[in-house]
Amino acid sequence: MQTATSAHPAVRRAPRPRADALRNRERIVTAAREMFTELGPDVPLDDIARRAGVGNATLYRHFPDRDALVREVVCSVLDRAVLAGQDALAESGDAFAALEHFVHASADERIGALCPMVSSSFDKHHPDLEAARERVERIIEEVMDRAKAAGQLRPDVGVGDVMIAVAQLSRPPAGTGCLSADRFVHRHLQLLLDGLRAPGPSVLPGTAVTMEDLRQA
Repeated sequence: MQTATSAHPAVRRAPRPRADALRNRERIVTAAREMFTELGPDVPLDDIARRAGVGNATLYRHFPDRDALVREVVCSVLDRAVLAGQDALAESGDAFAALEHFVHASADERIGALCPMVSSSFDKHHPDLEAARERVERIIEEVMDRAKAAGQLRPDVGVGDVMIAVAQLSRPPAGTGCLSADRFVHRHLQLLLDGLRAPGPSVLPGTAVTMEDLRQA
């Protein structure tokens, strides 16, 4: 006598990553973020593995090539900026203070150091990157819209204006080290933020820069 079989076979669940594997992945991403910032996107992967305290085989098991690792680092930095924006909105009752918190926290992530990486030959339109960029755009818009609604942020600036300024000011000038320039970043960011307060003392040339403008640039 045959046993009846189910019309809906059990779905085999993919095994969850082990805790030590997740820790190794996080160590690799952290080490890569630090070394890309300090030495540029072409730093040898073997050096990244050494700083992370893992073997080369472990690094390549998580990230089969440089593009995969660069993409993960970029997404990680963008997601950390999103968390900073969420914290700013949750913790600060002052709308402009939330914008200040977000801008300074984004600079601490050294978003400007991503520029050489995202301008490299890897796929800038990868779904993970697109999703991370959209999350950043949404949180910046929310922070800025709140400050504008409170009458604290001048209305003639756009999300792109803030992103350009943060990226440029958190990226060291040519010929200087990223770490040595860090002590100037927050001073200059605060000068920028003071210039964003409403009412603006002057009329800005051109129009507010949007994220679409940046994508088309």
